[in-house]
Amino acid sequence: MRVTTKAIVLSSLKYGDTSLIVKAFTVTDGLKSYLLKGILASKKGKLKTAYFQPLMQLELVAVHRNKGSLERLEDVKVAYHYQTLHTDIAKNAITLFLSEILSNSIYEEEKNEGLFNFLEASLQWLDTNDRIANFHLFFLLELTKYFGFYPDTSTSPTPYFDLVDGQFVQGPSLNPILTGANLDYFIALLGINFDTIHTIRIGKLERQELLQKLVLYFELHLHGFRKPRSLAILNEVFS
Repeated sequence: MRVTTKAIVLSSLKYGDTSLIVKAFTVTDGLKSYLLKGILASKKGKLKTAYFQPLMQLELVAVHRNKGSLERLEDVKVAYHYQTLHTDIAKNAITLFLSEILSNSIYEEEKNEGLFNFLEASLQWLDTNDRIANFHLFFLLELTKYFGFYPDTSTSPTPYFDLVDGQFVQGPSLNPILTGANLDYFIALLGINFDTIHTIRIGKLERQELLQKLVLYFELHLHGFRKPRSLAILNEVFS
């Protein structure tokens, strides 16, 4: 079936000497993988390698057979032109990290327009704002809403947050927990929005510790999730 859809690039992998396999999250069909034959050898084709940088926002004309195999792209154009996302050092580090997070989290070949709209708007916000030190922390928390394990906020915060059960508890257990300053920052991030994330003052070491805990939260709740290799790079940029 021929479709025209907006898409966000999650990853791009070299295949052979001249081709790419691109994973993209589409509005119409969720996760899709495309084989781009000969794109690395051709300078005159309609498809350019620059289109397939991490988290690029595109409009695709594609043929989806929906049989679990690699799909085919007929045409591509940029849906949103980033100004700083791939050129600013800090934003680029966040971009690489989030593209790994999403690649390790999204597996469904089904429509999820709410998740797509969240990703689209969040990335455009990152591109156009400068106070971004807490962006990835808040992004990860908001992302859990779409995967079904957003922290349970129906009860009042207690001195401990159980990362396995996803809820506040009165005392420590054998499960990994959040407590102390990390828990305070975690609670502060719940229920705010991107425009106010800069108001939460987090030290560099505390930010790294909280990020490690949030990544662990994903590992505990998403089957097959792998810790992003770019995590160390992100910590280095923000240290």
